[in-house]
Amino acid sequence: MSEPVRKSIVVDTDPERAFTLFTDGFDSWWPRSHHIGKSPMTRAIVEGRVGGRCYSEQEDGTECPWGQILVWEPPRRFVLAWQITHEWGYQPDLAQSSEVEVRFTPTGDGATRVDLEHRNFERHGAGGETMRTSVSSPGGWGSLLDLYAKRVTETTAGAA
Repeated sequence: MSEPVRKSIVVDTDPERAFTLFTDGFDSWWPRSHHIGKSPMTRAIVEGRVGGRCYSEQEDGTECPWGQILVWEPPRRFVLAWQITHEWGYQPDLAQSSEVEVRFTPTGDGATRVDLEHRNFERHGAGGETMRTSVSSPGGWGSLLDLYAKRVTETTAGAA
């Protein structure tokens, strides 16, 4: 069993808003460079329901799937199947996909702790450790959570 990648961040908003900005607002903070489509990405979508798709829309008009929602419990948590291979292609078989769980926990002072765990890398087969190294390195989940937190701060400042 490969060790999960765990990253956490605290954002200055309530869990409901934190959850909504992470999921419904996914396109507003996800970097355009992070996609597996054949042409540049124009939009990133997370469909908020069990069985919902995680996909990107590309400049060439195609859709590129990369995940599926396995657990949907707003505003507490969600789990998605990470259907991306270590060679950055789409993996249609859920049994060969790792999982990403994101939890939103109130801290008691109006903020929310966001805990992300990417696990089950062994399901990727021989490429599992390569995937684990990629998502734990600079440009991986830590940097992505920083982008998310920046977006939370921007939208909070704009709402004040």
